[in-house]
Amino acid sequence: MEWLDALILGIVQGLTEYLPVSSSGHLEIFKEILGIDLPASDSMQFDIIVHAATVCSTLVILWPMFSRLCASFFTFKRDYDFWYVCKILVSCIPIAVVGFCFKDDIEAFFSGGLTIVGICLCVTAVLLTFAHFSDRIFRNRASHDITWFDSFVIGCAQAVAVLPGLSRSGTTIATGILLGDRKDQMAQFSFLMVIIPILGETLLSIKEIVSPDYVAGANEAGTTALIVGFVAAFIVGCCACKWMIEVVKKGKLVWFAVYCLVMGVVCLLWQ
Repeated sequence: MEWLDALILGIVQGLTEYLPVSSSGHLEIFKEILGIDLPASDSMQFDIIVHAATVCSTLVILWPMFSRLCASFFTFKRDYDFWYVCKILVSCIPIAVVGFCFKDDIEAFFSGGLTIVGICLCVTAVLLTFAHFSDRIFRNRASHDITWFDSFVIGCAQAVAVLPGLSRSGTTIATGILLGDRKDQMAQFSFLMVIIPILGETLLSIKEIVSPDYVAGANEAGTTALIVGFVAAFIVGCCACKWMIEVVKKGKLVWFAVYCLVMGVVCLLWQ
């Protein structure tokens, strides 16, 4: 992969990670447009690296909240922030099970072309639309803080959203809205709950990258591509994260549903 291709993909990842339009799906779309043909394992490895960059963006933008949560959790204060972190850990259980038990099956989806991406984008559009109208219909209902049950259900949604084209942020935020959770909490919870699984995958990828077998087979362009992709995704991600939090608070997700539907149909026709 050339560094310019990695730059474009990094920008795409940084922007779409926080928008409910599926960053993994858009990475596959732009790989197709740019003519990038990587083995499934290498393609997924690059995706993990740029996802790690957007996790770093999340930490930068939400640092005041993140540092407060860490201070409470690691000192066992047993206050609201402590239990909030515990709920995040509960939400990570489903994706951990999927990652350990179905890793090879997940990699296969990243070499299936744009058919899967197109279908999943259409599913994302339906989910966002349903959440939008549900919120409109029940706008007078009292929203509540995220419960333990909600955390697990949202975690299950995140586990399903490993499919390329099924937006992780869109799926988790829409699920929280359908459960009646507060919208201002859902955006932050959605962005924070992905930190642990992505960092775990990143550490495994770094272990493979620094292994003698990988170094022996890697060329300079491949290493440069990872670095360029990471930096681009981080910078753009910092800009997109804060904006998306405000979008969710205002409940403007339906326009992303229209976009996902259009892109899903385009992908299916392209394929």
